[in-house]
Amino acid sequence: MAEIVNLRAARKARARSAAAAVADANRAAFGQSKAERAASASESARRARTLDGAKREP
Repeated sequence: MAEIVNLRAARKARARSAAAAVADANRAAFGQSKAERAASASESARRARTLDGAKREP
């Protein structure tokens, strides 16, 4: 015999897990201190300079 599933509860559980995933992504994006944001920006700028310096002229 198959297990009886409450569809409303399953739908709510799926919505809760989706909301938790979005919240986790937002915590990673917006939960940084000012120093962490500055370090990340300087690191990406350094990578861009390194990449631009490695380009060959046509």
